[in-house]
Amino acid sequence: MKTVYTLLFSALSLPLAAQQIIKTQIHSAKMNKNIETVIITPDMQDGINYKTVYILHGYSGNPTRTVQEDIPDLIQKAKTFQTIYVLPNGNFNSWYVDSPIDPHSQYSTFIGNELVNYIDHHYPTQQNRNARGILGWSMGGYGALHIGIAYPQTFSIVGSSCGALDFDRFGQAYQQYQVDKVLGDFKNLNDVDRIYSNEDKMKHNKQRYILDCGTEDLQMLEMNRTFHKHLTNKNIEHLYIESKGGHDTAYWSKSLSQQLALFQNYFQHEGL
Repeated sequence: MKTVYTLLFSALSLPLAAQQIIKTQIHSAKMNKNIETVIITPDMQDGINYKTVYILHGYSGNPTRTVQEDIPDLIQKAKTFQTIYVLPNGNFNSWYVDSPIDPHSQYSTFIGNELVNYIDHHYPTQQNRNARGILGWSMGGYGALHIGIAYPQTFSIVGSSCGALDFDRFGQAYQQYQVDKVLGDFKNLNDVDRIYSNEDKMKHNKQRYILDCGTEDLQMLEMNRTFHKHLTNKNIEHLYIESKGGHDTAYWSKSLSQQLALFQNYFQHEGL
């Protein structure tokens, strides 16, 4: 079932389409289930193909909250930046991984492959990596890097805001935030699911990386600083930003809006 909210009508001619917020269910063959997804379009015109950015919410979040609270200017940005934003539901605690223990939690494959193919088939998108990005915050920051690094042929720019980037530092939070429900016992954690273990891939992926974190974020600041140092020491090009704020909506609603503007700057530099 698909619900479409039309925001603006063109009274002049059919080639101009209204901006839409589309809430739909997209089937994952890998997981054999439907995934709630919100798609925000600009005012689309016939004959024009649009950039796409995939946006991954944090732990316990959902796409509706993203639009209403986490990035409240997202609808306007779709119009201003002429970009289609795609917001899949990360199932509360999926961590956006292909779970080795739960066949119904294969979100890396869903987002990096199935969802992109669906969007490209059903919407007028620019079907090349240079016109496609992925970003998220907290759990979604981890997910954006995890999926982005795994699919360099799909995404050319990857953003993480206050990302939960280092499971080795989690301690009891590994169970508290239910990472064990999708990745199993910590002692069995695979390197592919450790962001730090994928730094060499980042060096050769020819992607742009944007990372940020709040200076009062007691949960994530040090792991983001350490990751920044690792990337710097390995000469992996990236942009790292710190600004005042904690691990809360007040911080990431600002930082995500800024990252989307940086994504747009990148797309413009690519001539899109």
